[in-house]
Amino acid sequence: MKKDKAYKVLAQQLNISNKKAKELIDRGVVYAKGKKLTIARGEIDVNTKFKVKEIPKPTILLEDNNLLALNKPPHIASEELATKYPLLHRLDKETSGVLLLSKDEEFRKKAIEEFRKQNVYKEYVAWVEGILAQPLEIDYPILTTRKGNRVKSSLSKSKGKPAYTYVEPLEIHGKKTKVKIVIKTGRTHQIRVHLARWGYPILGDTLYGGKEWERLMLHAKRIKLLNYDIIAPEDESFNIL
Repeated sequence: MKKDKAYKVLAQQLNISNKKAKELIDRGVVYAKGKKLTIARGEIDVNTKFKVKEIPKPTILLEDNNLLALNKPPHIASEELATKYPLLHRLDKETSGVLLLSKDEEFRKKAIEEFRKQNVYKEYVAWVEGILAQPLEIDYPILTTRKGNRVKSSLSKSKGKPAYTYVEPLEIHGKKTKVKIVIKTGRTHQIRVHLARWGYPILGDTLYGGKEWERLMLHAKRIKLLNYDIIAPEDESFNIL
């Protein structure tokens, strides 16, 4: 059986550059034998057949002289959408939902101050493993470490920064629960690490022990900032049924 690096095999099959093939695998949209490819440089059978998931384009939720609010799809980094206007906050690449960019400098300063004072309402929805029958409050400091491009968070009372997460069940299917999440703080991977350590990892969150899924099942549903109240509908990829 002849093998080669996954991104090279993909590039040859799709007739695209090695760089583009590696980017597709890194985005998490390439599948082989029903499983998501996660290591672009991993060895793979040269006859492997791939399925490449199409990435939807972001849609505009609201735009005026102050603000551009987008519904960000999964698999796209927040920074990729900040080509014209600066970001007011960020979402993980795999997380979908409300993403805010500023169009006015004075508004940007006011908005950043609201984030700093924790005056911004941030609501998410997620599908998690396990049955959550009652609301859950998680108030535990988070420590984030970085090694090169790799970022990971953990719980740490002694070294972590304050982090508060409120979780409420919405519906249950089998042994999975759809939950509403409200956070006051915005630590890196806060929702993901809090839910995982309390025994409810998010579907698709393999970094924190979740089951493999087509995407990370976390969506930024709603943001209230100053006089704005912006809601992002969930797309088809968020339906587990």
